Amino acid sequence: IYYEWCNSSLTNLLKMSPLDTSNTTAEVEPGESDLPFWFNDSFDSFQPGFSSDITKHLGVQITLIMAYSLIILLGLLGNSLVIYMIIRYRNMRTVTNYFIANLALADLLMVTLCLPFTLIYTLLDEWKFGAVLCHMVPFAQALSVHVSILTLTVIALERYRCIVFHLGRRLTWHSSLFIMAFTWTISSVLAAPLAIFREYRYEEIPPINLRMPVCSEKWPHGINRDGVIYSLSMILLLYILPLAIISYAYICIWVKLKNHVSPSSRNDSINRRKKTTKMLVLVVVVFATSWLPLHVLQLATDLDLVLRFEEYKLIFTVFHIVAMCPTFTNPLLYGWMNKNYRNGFIMVFRCEDKADTFHPDGSFRTCSVRRPTLNGRNSRHPPTAV
Repeated sequence: IYYEWCNSSLTNLLKMSPLDTSNTTAEVEPGESDLPFWFNDSFDSFQPGFSSDITKHLGVQITLIMAYSLIILLGLLGNSLVIYMIIRYRNMRTVTNYFIANLALADLLMVTLCLPFTLIYTLLDEWKFGAVLCHMVPFAQALSVHVSILTLTVIALERYRCIVFHLGRRLTWHSSLFIMAFTWTISSVLAAPLAIFREYRYEEIPPINLRMPVCSEKWPHGINRDGVIYSLSMILLLYILPLAIISYAYICIWVKLKNHVSPSSRNDSINRRKKTTKMLVLVVVVFATSWLPLHVLQLATDLDLVLRFEEYKLIFTVFHIVAMCPTFTNPLLYGWMNKNYRNGFIMVFRCEDKADTFHPDGSFRTCSVRRPTLNGRNSRHPPTAV
């Protein structure tokens, strides 16, 4: 989704008189509205008034490379572990964990088809990946974000249904699969405009004799207003509205669990539900706060409220890095706040497959008590689900 915001923001910025107009007046030539004004430091000598690009400094570039590389590495490792555990261990295959796996899959799509291309595009200021990826990469990025927020909404509504209304019958595997397929389908439809209304072309820069490949939006009739309407609609439909639904659901769940009175035999079950709900709420909070700065900046840009930010590109890049943080923080939150995931991660790293290799502190509870085998050791069993 970075390219959708980046190109629309650049178009607006280039309309904000990037040139020094104290002695001269300048107009943006047709076809140049999608060019990043920071594309080459040497261009400053030909167009006075253009801001120097701080992202061309060696120290800043090293920092950006390290930040993106760390997110990619942790995102790949953490989300792959989450999916592996849910597939490998039968007791982890619950409705909530299925949706968590779907969220992890969306995050894997983000770290593989978003961050590497974004980093290279930021450092080089030109599209090096050809026409096909010009259409596919923005689509894949938007698809990943849409699936993530819809999955978080589905998780909240499913727990709301089970906890608030005491519905003992949970969704079946087939129902869960259908819902996940639906989230990917509707997300694909909503992200499709980013693949359709886009063009790959070469821009000629006569002052410095440069021919630069550009991947930019191209809305019908050449009107950027359509892009602004699409951007604002996505913020409303896939950020504000889902977060409102999620907030309502978890508030109701928290009130229900807080006021719930049950026999002492069910206290453990209620406590586990509370801990799991806290974990899921924190996942939503991290997602919302991580994307908020980028959404605010995009909204301000669409409304022409961003005025001559000399370091606009750096600010945009930093906000983009912050928005990508949930791709690796989610597995960390699972391991920190849930004993099943934490001990499951440990088992994977130790190449172990038996729960009895851990200290028996109750972290590997099962629905039924395991009887010891003839040799006195507990039978092999994986970690249980949340």
